[in-house]
Order: sequence, then structure tokens, then C-alpha cells
Amino acid sequence: QKTHLKNICLQYQLYLLLKNHFLCLLMNETGLIIIFLCAYVLKTAAGHCKWAEVLKDLERIKTSRDIDVILYTANTDEDKECQEPVMRCFFLEMKVIVQECYIKNCSKTQDVVNILKNGNARLQNNKNSATSAKCKECEEYEEKNFTEFIQSFVKVIQKECK
Repeated sequence: QKTHLKNICLQYQLYLLLKNHFLCLLMNETGLIIIFLCAYVLKTAAGHCKWAEVLKDLERIKTSRDIDVILYTANTDEDKECQEPVMRCFFLEMKVIVQECYIKNCSKTQDVVNILKNGNARLQNNKNSATSAKCKECEEYEEKNFTEFIQSFVKVIQKECK
């Protein structure tokens, strides 16, 4: 979330600079360089995957030995129109992991909480989107152990970031 906030602040500063001095900038070489740099920064920020923070935290917890749960694990090869319900399923199951961590006092509890917070923040944007009737409910997927669940979750996020 910090990275995203920094990008927004930088973009806003660049916007103000361009708004106030655009014509002056076009008149000299330094101004043209600044305009090209602004365009590059905006392009780079737009290409940033919104799930990057979640992916980092998943990498941190995937080797955890103190999380021992069986979870509904969505398929990584679902249709494109079912991607959002698949993501929601993974985050619903993350709530189970959070509860397990609170009970067992896991070493990775904060990373798990971060995944849930960052994921829910990203999913809020698409809250009202329609779900296809052919998409499965979370409970219809096969139950798998924690390691397999995390591997599938990482694959789904990597697919989303392409």
C-alpha cells in the first residue's frame, strides 16, 4: 500500500508541475526532459501489478510450518470471467488462516493479516461486478493442504499480473 501511495503522491506532484508550467516547459530543453521523465514514471506506475504486495507476503508465508489447515482451493485454470470469484475464494480462505494463526500464535501472523488487508482493499474496487452462473462457489472446490493452497494462490495472482 505504501508503494501505491507514493506513486499517487508523485503523480499528483507531476500533475501540478505540468499544469502550472506546461507552456514554459515546452520552450526549453530541460522542460522537454521533464515531460519525458513524467511520461515514463506514469507508464511505469500504470504497469505495476495491484497484487504485488499480496504476492510478496504469500512468498513469506509459504514455508510456514506452524500453519496446518485444509482449505478450499480454487483451480488456477478457471475461465477469465471467473477470476474475480476465484480471488474472492482465496481471500475467504485467508480468513481461515488468520483465525488459525491467532489460535496457534503463528510466527507469520502479521504477514497473513497483511495479505487479507491488501487483498480486500484491491477487491473492494470490483465489489458490484456480476458473477457468471458457471463460476463455482468456494465450497465447490477441492480441499487441499496449506502448501498446495498457497502454490495455487500464487499462480492465480501471477496470472492476474501478466
